[in-house]
Amino acid sequence: MASLYREIPLASDAARAWATLRDSRNIARVFAGVLTDVQVEGDMRNVTFANGNVVQERIVTVDDARMRVAYTVCGPNFEQHAASMQIVADEADEQGERCRLLWVCDFLPDERRALVEPLMDAGCAAAARSLSIERG
Repeated sequence: MASLYREIPLASDAARAWATLRDSRNIARVFAGVLTDVQVEGDMRNVTFANGNVVQERIVTVDDARMRVAYTVCGPNFEQHAASMQIVADEADEQGERCRLLWVCDFLPDERRALVEPLMDAGCAAAARSLSIERG
């Protein structure tokens, strides 16, 4: 099973970043440039990638206490797919202006790594831009 781990520093307080990430309807905005649209119905969401591909995802859990959302990709492209995104406060930041996005993705078959990893890296860059606050 392929496992991808990413940790993205954000210039934002954890509560603000979580409020944006936890709402499935915001996901196209969080990952702007990688995703162009999202349609949500119940625990299912259809996400449209910039290349036109549409993927159906099931939201498994939204855990406000841990600031974590878990989801899986449905459909024929994966034998197994489980992922989570979690906002973690930076405890060393005394002003509370920094946090991190932890993103973990496990999937089969391993060969999908060539497809998933570049999208995940592009998603990390997009999330860093959209979840961080410009400070002046």
